[in-house]
Amino acid sequence: MIDVLVVDDDFMVAKVNSGFVNQVDGFRVIGTASTGEQALDRIAALRPDLVLLDLYLPDLFGLEVITRMRAAGHDCDVIVISAARELDAVRGAARRGVSNYLLKPFDFDDLRVRLERYATQRAALGTTVITSQADVDRLLAAGGSPAPAALPKGMSVETAELVKRVLTETGGTLSATECATQVGISRVSARRYLEHLTTIGAAEVSLRYGGTGRPERRYRWHHPA
Repeated sequence: MIDVLVVDDDFMVAKVNSGFVNQVDGFRVIGTASTGEQALDRIAALRPDLVLLDLYLPDLFGLEVITRMRAAGHDCDVIVISAARELDAVRGAARRGVSNYLLKPFDFDDLRVRLERYATQRAALGTTVITSQADVDRLLAAGGSPAPAALPKGMSVETAELVKRVLTETGGTLSATECATQVGISRVSARRYLEHLTTIGAAEVSLRYGGTGRPERRYRWHHPA
């Protein structure tokens, strides 16, 4: 199990995020914190594998929490979850080696794909053997994962390539329904392939809000995985 500490100054947000984490196989929340100082204390006491960290905390900016955490010798990973859209905040997070940066607001699937990607990278790092410079280059280029993720059971390489081609040639965003129509598969199947591309970092997803009902998930090609 990957132990997670959730840090957010809003109690209800921390509760919702904790519920999301606990729904993802292989993850469990072992604690929450609402301030930077409290987060540092919980990290020292609980030794989590992963911290979900808001940046806007009442006493410390989240990036300072990461700096002080590293200075204290704690090497747990960090995924930033914040409304902070400033370039300096994103750059600062990247320089501090965060595993991912998720903007608020988001839904369960947005967090799930990032947690699953993190778990894949973590597992790959645990079994990687460095024998050459090429191994190092692949590891760094893939953000910790030395090889592309294999297709999940029930998916075909041919259909995956078709979905990839449709997504790359769209030039904008695409819904699962639109993808299904162009590829000639069901909407459920199209969404599975699109979500897989999101999980491995080859696509990114955004939400389009309409008048009623759940927001529509829109997919955009990100980079070759």
